[in-house]
Amino acid sequence: MASDAPQRALRYIPVAHTPPGGYGDEQPPPVLAGCTEPIVDDAPDLRGTWEVVEVHADGEAVPAHPAIGHVQRIEQCGDRLVVTANGIVHDMRCDGTVEHGVHDVAEFDKQTPITVVASYEDGTHVLRPVGLPIEVTRRRDGPDMLWDYVGFTARLRPVAPS
Repeated sequence: MASDAPQRALRYIPVAHTPPGGYGDEQPPPVLAGCTEPIVDDAPDLRGTWEVVEVHADGEAVPAHPAIGHVQRIEQCGDRLVVTANGIVHDMRCDGTVEHGVHDVAEFDKQTPITVVASYEDGTHVLRPVGLPIEVTRRRDGPDMLWDYVGFTARLRPVAPS
């Protein structure tokens, strides 16, 4: 995809964080625009803007679930992945370390500090919040993305490529 951003190596792109109180109604510009490194071999290609079109909880469809319509932009470059959605910017290296994981704020209040270990495992993006016994995952399912979050699984469809 062509970009007007200057071409940059990943190591020169600063880590992004959620601004105080979240970013508001308009998403900030892409963080990894112009990055010159291909995504790592074991990473699923999740790049693009995605919208939740279906949610299942406890094996049942939940047509009125609050996640329906949720939009998230995912950028990838090298082993780095950035999720921008609902006021937050979570920028991480998916290398399985605390040091390079997410060091930001929680989406629910945009102020509670979180630390999350990120990795790619068997074609899945895996997030493990430090101190919590949960995993959040994203993986491809044909042209769609499946997002396993706390208490539900969402199917997302591409809105636009990244």
